[in-house]
Amino acid sequence: MRLEKCWFCSSTIYPGHGIQFVRNDAKIFRFCRSKCHKNFKMKRNPRKVKWTKAYRRLHGKDMTQDSTFELERKRNQPERYDRNMAEQTLKAIPLITKIRHHRLQKHIADRHKPGKKKELERDNKELEQDINMLPKKVISKAEPLKMKVQVVPPQTQENLMEE
Repeated sequence: MRLEKCWFCSSTIYPGHGIQFVRNDAKIFRFCRSKCHKNFKMKRNPRKVKWTKAYRRLHGKDMTQDSTFELERKRNQPERYDRNMAEQTLKAIPLITKIRHHRLQKHIADRHKPGKKKELERDNKELEQDINMLPKKVISKAEPLKMKVQVVPPQTQENLMEE
């Protein structure tokens, strides 16, 4: 069973699904749904349409460089069947899926870091501007009291015996 990729949005096309367009020069374009086919006929660039995989990769929304994608790569030359190799591959698939998921979560977290920092700065700025709107009780609870405390070093047992 061969799974194809949509020319426009890069999603997976299962056998018996989608639309196939063959140009006069015998180039084959496969589309997962009519939405992709219509956008292709309107000569839209997939890198400029926000819901496509090409746009997401180009604008840093999806991971592009990762060693786990090597297994998904299309191979044109068939490999000789090896039972041990097939067994190792099947055992490795869950581990690779777990690694890919972990890396994707890290990528998403890294993408959100600058936004959280900006949001915190914006909230602090708004609080400074509108501090007079808060009731006095809330302000006094929010700001900790500043008191001077004298720190006395702990006494060892030798010092206690001398006294």
